[in-house]
Amino acid sequence: MTASKYPVKLSDSEREYLQGITRRGKSPARMIKRALILRKADEGLPDSAIAESTDVGASTVARTRKRFVLEGLEKALSEGPWPGQRPKLDGKQEAHLVAIACSDAPQGHSHWTLQLLANKVVEMEFADSISVETVRQILKKTNSSRGSTSNGASRR
Repeated sequence: MTASKYPVKLSDSEREYLQGITRRGKSPARMIKRALILRKADEGLPDSAIAESTDVGASTVARTRKRFVLEGLEKALSEGPWPGQRPKLDGKQEAHLVAIACSDAPQGHSHWTLQLLANKVVEMEFADSISVETVRQILKKTNSSRGSTSNGASRR
């Protein structure tokens, strides 16, 4: 058994806290897994044995140990930021886009197209550029349809 680069030593209060998380089962599944990892690491088990018993990869065990030692218990249990691009428009801008799409079409056009809406977003300086697919996805979230007899509102 090789010594880990990041040995986990829990205090009595930390041990009790982790035990509560794993026994209650009301926390998110990933948090429960991390709590189990830390409890087993505190017992002195090697990463491979912890990974096998908790059904996670050895890199997850090593990463959880490292976060605990360097950043503390709360950071080791919580989700880190997920990769990905930030949304092009915020909620207020999306609402404005939907309002524009529901308004009358510009002169010379019978209806709004996705390209016209994308151009309008750039013209209004909501974004430097935006694809028609992004506009489509934003509009898809709404319940209204200009071509439909029902716009989702109650008839009462």
